[in-house]
Amino acid sequence: MKKGKISLSTKIFIGLILGLITGIIFNFIPQGFIRDELLINGVFYLVGQAFLKAIMMLVVPLVFISLVNGAASMGDIKKLGRIGVKTVLFYLATTAIAISIALSLSTVFKPGVGLNLSNSSLSEVTIKEAIPLVEVILDMIPNNPIASMANGNMLQIIVFAMLIGVGLSTLGEKTKMITNLFQQLNDLIMKIVDFVMIIAPIGVFGLIARTFATQGFDAMIPLIKYMSLVLISLLIHATIVYGGLLKLFTRLSPIRFFKKFFPAISVAFSTSSSSATLPVSMEIAEENLGISKDVASFTLPLGATINMDGTAIMQGVATVFIAQIYGVDLTLSSFLTVILTATLASIGTAGVPGVGMIMLSMVLQSVGLPVEGIALIMGIDRILDMARTSVNITGDAVCTMIVAKAEGEFNEEIFNSETIKNKSL
Repeated sequence: MKKGKISLSTKIFIGLILGLITGIIFNFIPQGFIRDELLINGVFYLVGQAFLKAIMMLVVPLVFISLVNGAASMGDIKKLGRIGVKTVLFYLATTAIAISIALSLSTVFKPGVGLNLSNSSLSEVTIKEAIPLVEVILDMIPNNPIASMANGNMLQIIVFAMLIGVGLSTLGEKTKMITNLFQQLNDLIMKIVDFVMIIAPIGVFGLIARTFATQGFDAMIPLIKYMSLVLISLLIHATIVYGGLLKLFTRLSPIRFFKKFFPAISVAFSTSSSSATLPVSMEIAEENLGISKDVASFTLPLGATINMDGTAIMQGVATVFIAQIYGVDLTLSSFLTVILTATLASIGTAGVPGVGMIMLSMVLQSVGLPVEGIALIMGIDRILDMARTSVNITGDAVCTMIVAKAEGEFNEEIFNSETIKNKSL
């Protein structure tokens, strides 16, 4: 980073803080045309959504191209299978740990005690019907790969991309030109990511400012225990579980990891989307963390689709919270059902804002709790969605580092360096 230049991560952080302060101030300004129409739903909405749409524009081509490259460049099919097994097991194990932490803390601190809605009816909530696990597995196989890309069906895209990558790897020299083309396309997409990230600080400001400007503090008071418990659980999982696993398996500094991965965490926090953050995560994994492109292009897109630890934590706390406000006692069997359902549900969930509510409906139904209880927490879910998405993508990166270190696909010199490549504007 050149002297006198402000790094992109610093600019993003400044945009985040200014957006937070601006949003809070707007809660004390009387409603009116300038406040609501011109600024909150005008300028803030425009710059925030423009940044979000620009990143989302790159998600499908990036996932497809990077996974094809990742599978094709492995060369050894056994190595690809070995990395795949390690990655999936890590994601499923940490998701189970995450929801277990949430259930344990919720049982001890009882966030729903003191609020009795057993004889009340909440406002009607429209939640998309949860897809059965069997259908999720069958739906992984695309009938039409082009339609899958057009519709943004990530699981189908992943399956199709990996088949192409494995095919290219198996054919070797016969398809060298096609393999080179995909590598060039990957370079092109990453360059476009650089262009989009130029507006990241402004986009983050707009997203955060509008979010906090539209959240009334009065509506958050009855739910302060629920919010606090979710945030505490997320913090414990991110620092102790992820930090501990990173230290245990790689002997690397968790503090340095969080410092160098912060730009991606900032984008995840502002967009509430693992998929939208994927382009940034992949670039940072390679240039700042020292992870090889082969591993990063495989594990990160996979994690953005099936690794939802932060979302699982919210589901655990929300399940106990809703059970308590409705006066329903959860048994040990119910807890085990919640852990299993939430862990498996994360496999078929897209990394987009608000999807946690769909997953939560599945979890509540699995233990016989009223889905209407979701209405109580929807008002503040956007704020929690930002925090849990940050945890989701952090887990993806930690898994990627552990796998890369184990496979000899990690450059420790880059990780330990003080410089942050291509992060100054």
